[in-house]
Amino acid sequence: MTGQILALGGGGFSMEPDNPLLDDYLLSLARNTERPRVCFVPTASGDAEGYSQRFRDAFGPDRAEASVLNLFQREVVDLEEFVRGQDVIYVGGGSTANLLAVWRVHGLDRALKAAYDDGVVLAGISAGMNCWFEASVTDSFDVNSLAPLEDGLGLLPGSACPHYDGEELRRGTYLDLVGKGFPGGYAAEDSVGLHFRDGELVAAVTSTPGKAAYAVRAGDGGVVEEPLAVRYLGDQ
Repeated sequence: MTGQILALGGGGFSMEPDNPLLDDYLLSLARNTERPRVCFVPTASGDAEGYSQRFRDAFGPDRAEASVLNLFQREVVDLEEFVRGQDVIYVGGGSTANLLAVWRVHGLDRALKAAYDDGVVLAGISAGMNCWFEASVTDSFDVNSLAPLEDGLGLLPGSACPHYDGEELRRGTYLDLVGKGFPGGYAAEDSVGLHFRDGELVAAVTSTPGKAAYAVRAGDGGVVEEPLAVRYLGDQ
């Protein structure tokens, strides 16, 4: 099976409710494209019901077979069976550190790795981008500052930085960290999705013209910020 991940720096139903381009692209990756089974995982927001309802509204029965996996009031007994039965797992934003801790307590981290190996498409925005990488930049520990986090799930190598243009401190903090030895990786602006297949970046797409994404690494003269080719989904 081919493992696929769509990592969103921002955008999608929660940030662009009137612009379905990124979410449509995600659904196009599902093994069942006629009426894909899409599960929203709102752990990073503390299973916020309002967030989950926005997901249900965006992925109505004419578009997908939608479900929500809550862990704070858990109802699903066999997590691995449940997530492996989905076509897409969509992880919401919030606290990356809390998300990882709760997933590991319940064993959802292992279940998601099994689903990924089975061909379930994994996706997410912000914390839902960070979680798939080995490392990331997060505001989990202080909403007024950013900090490195180095114990992600590691399905994707290196590090992630979402909201690269949407939050003032993101770019400068990420470049500074990479320059000091933090793992290099990928930075995505809001409205940009990075599509990985078997750990390799195969496409960068956007729902808004002019948005950018970068491969970031330490170089001989400092930090290299290499622009990626980003395709506007509205052109197809």
